[in-house]
Amino acid sequence: MVGGEAEKGGIGGPQLANRNFIRAPLHPCDARGALLLGREHTMTVEELKALVRTVPDFPAPNIQFRDITTLLSHGPGLAATIKHLARQAEQAGAQTIAGMEARGFIFGTGVAVDLGIGFVPVRKAGKLPVETIGVDYDLEYGTDRLEIDPGAIKQGQKVVIVDDLIATGGTALATAQLLRRAGAEVSHALFVIDLPELGGADRLRAADVQVDALMDFAGH
Repeated sequence: MVGGEAEKGGIGGPQLANRNFIRAPLHPCDARGALLLGREHTMTVEELKALVRTVPDFPAPNIQFRDITTLLSHGPGLAATIKHLARQAEQAGAQTIAGMEARGFIFGTGVAVDLGIGFVPVRKAGKLPVETIGVDYDLEYGTDRLEIDPGAIKQGQKVVIVDDLIATGGTALATAQLLRRAGAEVSHALFVIDLPELGGADRLRAADVQVDALMDFAGH
């Protein structure tokens, strides 16, 4: 089970310093580059999955926390993740990428830069300095709100959502609703990680959003 902000994925704080965790194995490609037999090598999804660290019993007992810090800090792994997501977004016909605060900004802007298209930040309440439109949505304990600048979306524009992780799907579903309210066509959402047992991907599909993830993990 993932509670509150834990749904959003992967960056642990200082409290992890003394925690026992499962270390991801090192990949032969180091942070200086990704060359294999003199040719550029894009890491496979299985190689990327091995870079995701699992932290047991965080933020609560019996939760296996999938920590993307180790993926983000691995240069070739981060570059390959962006490449894989960008190819999927391109196949989906993306004209603009949208990403949710905060880790969606990391992957979403990378995909947008790779494709040479724009990026729409989906912000938490009160962060944008202009008139916004917003949507409230439920968390496990309470509610939260997302907002965008409606001027960043053109009517009928094909917007693909990109984020780090899909768990219960509340944030992603609210994002799709908000983008559609602004006039976007939202038919695809892309994630690095899916936790299928939590049902978020199925909730998005029920809202006519096709979901693709580079990898999935069993359990909560």
